[in-house]
Amino acid sequence: MSFTTNFGIMQGRLLPKFMNRYQAHPMGYWEKEFIIAKEIGISYVEFILDHNDYEVNPLMSDLGIIEIEKIIQKTGVGVRSVCADLFMEAPLHSENNSISNTSKEILLKLIENSAKLGITDIVIPCVDQSTLKGKDDQTRLIENLAEPIKFATKKKINLALETDLAPMPFLDLLNKLDSEVIKVNYDIGNSASLGFDIFEEFKLYGSRISDIHIKDRELGGGSVVLGTGNANFKSFFEVFSTLDFKGPIVMQVYRDDEGIEIFKKQFDWFKLKIKNEYDCNYTS
Repeated sequence: MSFTTNFGIMQGRLLPKFMNRYQAHPMGYWEKEFIIAKEIGISYVEFILDHNDYEVNPLMSDLGIIEIEKIIQKTGVGVRSVCADLFMEAPLHSENNSISNTSKEILLKLIENSAKLGITDIVIPCVDQSTLKGKDDQTRLIENLAEPIKFATKKKINLALETDLAPMPFLDLLNKLDSEVIKVNYDIGNSASLGFDIFEEFKLYGSRISDIHIKDRELGGGSVVLGTGNANFKSFFEVFSTLDFKGPIVMQVYRDDEGIEIFKKQFDWFKLKIKNEYDCNYTS
């Protein structure tokens, strides 16, 4: 088996926490992460668009896009994907039409600006407070994604859904959306926490996965250091090897208040697994 791909980092994992938040766009010092990423062999950053102060996120303005382009040119560290955590706080399937309509307009703007950076994937989380509770939520999501799907198709950007739906209901939702740009964000840690069967998941929609998050979680619990939870990395590599995968593989690993040292420890662990335990060839 070969594993010849570059790795990305979830934005903020190499920096001290922003306002003591576990995952957030590090407003005011986000450029520093690109410099650190270059030093440790990370090829790209998955940008975060969160609900707090989203209007001043660099992704949402022409001037911000220019700032991102400058740091990419300076470091060679790219931006291939966006994790739109904003839609956890303001779901596209909200019962409140004002919230869902505003979120749809934000997504359209995000698609437009992402295309300027050559971004291939926008991750839309439907988990935790934005979980899809039933058929009504799914119906609203399908309706409110109709226009963004058309625009994303034009701009050649994937809309990768991250859900906590069991494999069969998730496949049913994907089929109802029925679009080539509707893809799957696969998170090995979330899958482990939910107790899903990785072989069933990849059998049902492995070919639709366009963005992968690497982390570890305990069954029914939160994020832990790689290798200490219930994520089955052996099975992951087994099924991953069957795919012709060229999308982002993003290290969304456990973090502490500072970020950098605990990340290095886990990144080294992951690369060692690739090289030794799974007899894979890793190319940075």
